[in-house]
This record gives sequence, C-alpha cells and structure tokens, in this order.
Amino acid sequence: MADAALFGGVEAGGTKFICAVGRAPDTVVAQAQFPTEEPEGTLDNVVHFFQEQEKQHGTLAGFGIATFGPAEVNLASPHWGRISQTPKPGWSGADIVGRFRTAFGVPVGFDTDVNGAALAEAHWGASVDTAQSVYITVGTGIGGGIVVDGKALHGLLHPEIGHIRPRVVASDEGFAGVCPFHGDCLEGLASGPAIKARWGASLGGLPQDHPAWAMEANYLGQLCAQLILMVSPQRIVLGGGVMNHHELFPLIREQAQRWLGGYVDTLKDPGALDSVIVPPALGTRSGIYGALYLAQNALKALNQRA
Repeated sequence: MADAALFGGVEAGGTKFICAVGRAPDTVVAQAQFPTEEPEGTLDNVVHFFQEQEKQHGTLAGFGIATFGPAEVNLASPHWGRISQTPKPGWSGADIVGRFRTAFGVPVGFDTDVNGAALAEAHWGASVDTAQSVYITVGTGIGGGIVVDGKALHGLLHPEIGHIRPRVVASDEGFAGVCPFHGDCLEGLASGPAIKARWGASLGGLPQDHPAWAMEANYLGQLCAQLILMVSPQRIVLGGGVMNHHELFPLIREQAQRWLGGYVDTLKDPGALDSVIVPPALGTRSGIYGALYLAQNALKALNQRA
C-alpha cells in the first residue's frame, strides 16, 4: 500500500549528513549521521546506509534531499540536483540527485535544507494552520525557506534571505561583517560566526545584559518586520543554533514591532507577534523531516505524471 511505503530522507549539511528512513515524524524506523567530507566518500557512506536499510525494510519508495546551498533547485535546469558554487571544498557541482538515481532508481526530491524545514513545519509543525509561512535558521549562516499554499517558493533561485542588507545598528558601524560576499549583510552581521567575531564568544557565553543580545534582537527583528511587509506570512519560525536561546524571542518580537512602526493594524497590540514569531515545533528535526516530505512529494509527482 502507498501509505505504508517507507522513504529515505537526507539532510545534507555543511558539517554532517543526517539520514532517516520513515514516512513522518512519528514513523522513523532508522537514522544515522555521517561527517561531511569530500563528496565521493560522504555519498558512499550515505548510499551504503540506505542499501543496508533496504535489506531490513524493503525497497524505499523514494528519497528526499534537503541540502546546504546554494543548490540548483530549478527542475528545468540541466544542473538540477547539484550543489552550486559553494565555499565548501570539493562540493561545487556535486551531483547529489544523480548519485541516488543511479544507486536506487526511484524518485528523488531535492531542495534546500531551509525550504525542507519550512515544508516540514508547514505540514507537521508550527505552521500547520497557515497558508504562508517562513522558516529561518540562524546559526553558522542565516538562511530561509518560504512556503505558499503548501509549496516551497522557487523563482530565479531559491530564497537567500540571509543576504539581505539590514540597517546597521549605530553602535555596530565599525564592524565590517563576516560574509565573504557582502560583508555586512544579515548573515555577515547576525550569524553565529558574526557574534563570535565581534564579541569573542558565542551568544550563550555572554551575560544577558551584554549588548550582544539587544543587537542580535535588533537585526533579527528587522528581518521579521521586512518579511511581514514583503511576504505577509502568518508564521515566522526561527530555528538554528543561535535561536536555541529562547530568551531572544520576546526581544525579537519587540524589535519587529518597533520596526513595523505601527503600520500593520493587526500587529499593533502588545503580544500580537507572540503567535507569529515562534520556535520550531519540530525542534532540531525540521530539516530531516522536510527531507522525508520531499521524498513523498517526488513519488506523488511521478504518480501524477503516470
């Protein structure tokens, strides 16, 4: 039966590949992770894991890959399923989808890790009751995925929310930022490495009255305000390592409201953003569950074309 089929999901990260076999968050039957090394060896490990799982659970019905970016997600592109130009040594041009198609011969879904997480939260998590939602990860980098009516937003490329240019906080004007492409874009100013470069410690290593907390909340509040004005999401889910410090949420909501300047009538009241700017309901598992969702969609798309 189709609803009994098992799928393979891969959250391909810059430091590790997380693999799972299942259908949904409550049906994962096996999982493993492997360090992200050079492409051939890393993919060898991942493929071998799923081959061993097929011996135990039977043929997997499809695979979903939610990957670090940039990645080619345009189905019409001859390079679909590959990593694009990336600072990750050896991975530029890596054909991840091709490796899975060759090894397993089943449908493969492919998207960015943040789009995958956005889909998982929209389907099973914090955004399940929304038509439009955003998932943002704030960690080693800053990335974002947008879901509209159940589908991840694609266009010229996938969203690169972390590289917008915020208004620099006055006390931060001497900091050049850490983004190798833009310097003081959002990622360059508010990612985990930016915090450490500026203050010499991660956010959790600084006292809560340290100016780093207010500055981080300001930048992320700007981001949320801009997303509300541009995308009009009903939910903004903030995940990633920096957002494990849940003390940031009320600070970010306050700053977002300040940056909106009373322009959005429904968000003027205190607490109006409490249900809009939220942590992920799926915790740190949004990405891998998103990969399973991509796998299901890949099989569904194949069946619809048949």
